[in-house]
Amino acid sequence: MSKIGAVILAAGMSKRMGKPKLLLPLHGTPLFHYVLKASIYHSLDPIVLIAGPYIEEMRKLPHELSQIEVLYNLNYATGMASSLKLGMEAMKGRVDAAIIFLADQPFVPAEVVQTLIKQHKKTRKEGIRIIRPAYEGGVGHPILFDAELFSAFDSIEGDQGGKPIIQAHQDRMKIVSFNHSMWGRDVDTPEDLMQMELYLKQKK
Repeated sequence: MSKIGAVILAAGMSKRMGKPKLLLPLHGTPLFHYVLKASIYHSLDPIVLIAGPYIEEMRKLPHELSQIEVLYNLNYATGMASSLKLGMEAMKGRVDAAIIFLADQPFVPAEVVQTLIKQHKKTRKEGIRIIRPAYEGGVGHPILFDAELFSAFDSIEGDQGGKPIIQAHQDRMKIVSFNHSMWGRDVDTPEDLMQMELYLKQKK
């Protein structure tokens, strides 16, 4: 059975929000906790949280999240690439694949994560090394990368994230479509947070 880890990107500066959005409560729970709990639920191991300017607050995790490894990205201001490098370096030699999550996307359904894991197991022999979800024709996160591609992250720069790697391996990527309306939504503004709060209340 393959071992799959999680890299959770949480080193952003929340410029559009104007305050540390990942620490803001969503239905009484800090926003970034949702992805951490989802990673634990799916038995991903290790789970590495890449933090930036708010690392001290993020280290104060409750007991049920104590297994999370919190790493500080000293170069967080240079963009997402530095966080990805740090996270994928932490995965090398420990897992067969890693799923990259964005900490400001709290509503990734279990079905999405489960499908990424199943598709990796199913398609690896066919040469597939990247599994990516899509909704209404638009691709998004989380993204699964096979361990074979971890070293490719060593050379990425700036705020492009994993785009250069994805572009270089289009023929080794499988895109899976889903029908959920909220899973790809992220929080960038106070209005986004209010909409998500309303969504959770309506689900009750």
